[in-house]
Amino acid sequence: MNKNLKLVVNNSFKNIEEKYFFEKNELKVILNLYAQMVSKGSWKDYGLTISNRQVGFSVFKNATENAMYKICKNFKPANKNLKYLITDSNGNILKNSSDLDIMLRNINWKKLAG
Repeated sequence: MNKNLKLVVNNSFKNIEEKYFFEKNELKVILNLYAQMVSKGSWKDYGLTISNRQVGFSVFKNATENAMYKICKNFKPANKNLKYLITDSNGNILKNSSDLDIMLRNINWKKLAG
């Protein structure tokens, strides 16, 4: 038996770690959208970027290209409408909101690409 292993319950760092990523319900909304878009043949791959300022879910049409879109969560937004963003491959903000679910539900992805 290894005496160096410890079971940690009620870890005080858990809240800090969750603050710097998508929460479970946010990730569920994003992955549901991703599954729909993959089934339509619009999106092929994804990637995650994490920093102390924001976390991003990038979507790709092809694995060899730059990301088409990046769904971002800002941890310290300048105002509440900049908490969630959708940016294009150049980093231009296409949509922003204080509510991720509403923002993603109300987007026409075909028009956004055009």
